[in-house]
Amino acid sequence: MRYWLLPIASGVLLLLCGCPAQQPGAPVSVSSHATAPPLSHGETTATAEKNSPAAIQAATPENRAQQDQTLIAASKQAYDTGISLYQAGEYQAAREDFDRAVDIFLTSGRDLKSDPMLNDAFEQRVDAINALELDSLQQSNGFSQQDQTPVGVANDVTFPVDPNLLARAQADLKITHSDLPLVVNDYVAGFINYFTNTKKGHNTIENSLTREGQYRAMVEQVLLDEGVPKDLIYLAVAESGFRARAVNARTGAGGMWQFMPFDDYGLVRNAWVDERFDPEKSTRAYARYIKELHAQFGDWYLAMAAYDWGPGKIQRAVQRTGYADFWELYQRNVLPAETKNYVPIILAAAIMAKNPTQYGLSDIPVDPPLRSDTVTTDSSINLRLVADLVGTTTEEIQELNPSLLQLNTPSDFSFDLHLPPGTAPLFQQRLALVPEDHRNAWRFHIAAQDDTLASIAQSFHVTTKDLAAANGLSSDDSIHASEALVIPVPPPPVSAAHMRYRVRRGDTMVTLADRFGVTTSQLRRWNGLHGNRLPVGKTIYVSEPVRTHRRSSRYKHASTAHRSSKGHISSGSKAHHSGSSSHAKASSSTHHKKKTQ
Repeated sequence: MRYWLLPIASGVLLLLCGCPAQQPGAPVSVSSHATAPPLSHGETTATAEKNSPAAIQAATPENRAQQDQTLIAASKQAYDTGISLYQAGEYQAAREDFDRAVDIFLTSGRDLKSDPMLNDAFEQRVDAINALELDSLQQSNGFSQQDQTPVGVANDVTFPVDPNLLARAQADLKITHSDLPLVVNDYVAGFINYFTNTKKGHNTIENSLTREGQYRAMVEQVLLDEGVPKDLIYLAVAESGFRARAVNARTGAGGMWQFMPFDDYGLVRNAWVDERFDPEKSTRAYARYIKELHAQFGDWYLAMAAYDWGPGKIQRAVQRTGYADFWELYQRNVLPAETKNYVPIILAAAIMAKNPTQYGLSDIPVDPPLRSDTVTTDSSINLRLVADLVGTTTEEIQELNPSLLQLNTPSDFSFDLHLPPGTAPLFQQRLALVPEDHRNAWRFHIAAQDDTLASIAQSFHVTTKDLAAANGLSSDDSIHASEALVIPVPPPPVSAAHMRYRVRRGDTMVTLADRFGVTTSQLRRWNGLHGNRLPVGKTIYVSEPVRTHRRSSRYKHASTAHRSSKGHISSGSKAHHSGSSSHAKASSSTHHKKKTQ
């Protein structure tokens, strides 16, 4: 299995961000043409007026050439600053400078296509940034194409059983309390050895248990509510390492519990949201499904194996061998290698987590529980506006709402929007200042000491006249520090019904990805495109197209098993996306190696 993280931050170089920023900061500004950051500290309003479109149009050819050089130099300076930050590991700050390097061209008022020198400089800058985007993939600064879960890193490992470790683990098991049956045999002990005594294995378990802190209380409560063992939480260690937005590159399975995209688990999936990535809703779906599998097989180990390989395939293996016992099926070599490893890895993770001192896990940092306020929205609200209203970053809002696929809440159905703890009253109070019809694009700003209407208008790429009118002011009115202002940013020209956009002159993959809060790779995939160039006038998807899928039953097979390069049969899909619940249930009296009749 190969996992990477779904995007949780918008921007030209979303992949460079790494983990979402937790620090409060000024959200990135947006206009109808491109996302342009506020003026830099060294840029004055006078400088901005000098480089305004009207000033450029009035300039002589000689002055325009000089302006070209100034634009190119300014873009290079922003790009070079971004490079320094990128090399220092400051990915969020680097992204902002890379945004600026592109926006200097796009907000210049120049027709780039008609100016060869400017156009070449612009394309070179975009290509350089895209090259860094690919480098960030390889270096795992944002997404990771490496297997980051215990199942991923240990799937092809054959590790010897240490007799001393086996004896210790068996002794530990006698005093280990668990509501899930635990066993230590050679298979389990081999993985305990690997996760204890190898750097890669130990780091993988350690990182998973660190992230577990965000979700442990919620998951255990849901499992308790649904009447299944709380220690089934450790299946998430194997599946995703507690990454709420993990995606399997091969199968498309997603979320903490790795549900497939086309099966029905009571989770909503459309152009706005994908509830596979909602930690609480997907956990409830997981609890109900694993409970259903246990009812079918009468054994938690077989239920876990069915979750991985598929209930129909496990049922046929039971019928073919006559044994409804996971270890018997293991020894008879009727399971694919991944499924043979799957259950022992989960048991190893559970035993190690419950005995942290013995396995070097007692001093690992644990993420604090993920807490939030929740408000229900019934219309489209831009997440940049949400961040403005509560004084945080867009990235933090996205992290708190991992099921959202757009930078807006849904326009045609209600959505439970999660906010930083304690901010719901402030959100409601400030949201009332923004006209409901404009909440999908407008912004909110608290004036700083040196702000003027003109400087704020320039920062958000709106006119001073429009800014004043939106706030009931005249263009020459002064404003005071801490004054609350709404910013009348025009909405992007996109059809909300289909989330499509017609390409205009100057648009690139990078700028559109930034504007709509997606990645360039998503734009390419959704539209079957290659490279970075977009034909002017072409209509493209700027969100994942909604496609219907035919299925004859709730757990329709996702794909057939295939022969792996090592010669064994491996699963072409995860359990929770294959099999059929229509098969006869395995009798609960047939497990523990008792042969069926």
